[in-house]
Amino acid sequence: MIVTMIVVCEVGFWVLLAAGLGARYLLRMPRLGAGLLLCEPLLEVLLLVVSAIDLKNGAEPSWRHGLAAIYIGYTVGHGHRTVKWLDGHAAHRFGGAPPPAKPPRYGMARARHEGAIWLGTLIAGSVASALLLAAVWYVGDAGDTAKLEASIAGVWRAVGIHGLIALSYSVWPKKAPEGGAEKAPEGGAEKAPEGGAEKAPEAGAEKASALPARDPEHVPDLLVGHPRKDEEQV
Repeated sequence: MIVTMIVVCEVGFWVLLAAGLGARYLLRMPRLGAGLLLCEPLLEVLLLVVSAIDLKNGAEPSWRHGLAAIYIGYTVGHGHRTVKWLDGHAAHRFGGAPPPAKPPRYGMARARHEGAIWLGTLIAGSVASALLLAAVWYVGDAGDTAKLEASIAGVWRAVGIHGLIALSYSVWPKKAPEGGAEKAPEGGAEKAPEGGAEKAPEAGAEKASALPARDPEHVPDLLVGHPRKDEEQV
């Protein structure tokens, strides 16, 4: 029953998300779209109520209840980020908005980005642990809560591993490749001589003769000069 409800909540999450974005950008009804998106937390509340009823009816605490708590925690920690990411792409594709900015890939900007994602994981682990501890308290000594406690340990193990991965981007920042930055100067260095070599002969050709080329009969007498005395005698 719990696993079925988890599947129903996951499918309902994407259905409400698609319906909300479609109403906002395709039907041009932003209020209806916002209302549909705000209904998504009700799915987690429904799953929580079903899990509590299942335990109240005497169900043995198992990994299914732990999975339900982890699912709710993940939705709280990372659901907003998922909705925001999809909303940005929908606004660009259907609403004429500029494309959403891509996450940074290098340097400390990437480290801060990974740290922000890890904070979402930390929130998810805290929410899941709080729900599991509430389930342990609710069951009390009447049932076996070892699996619920094991789920808490697994949650914080995952949070710790993700934290180490995020921290590695600060300790060893990823550097941008140098190949892309070196190609631009090389291209400019190759084009500069070609342009100069082509223009130099043209400038020289223009300055080679200050007089226009003409037929001899069209040359002014001033340039030819007057005949000398010996030439006149001949």
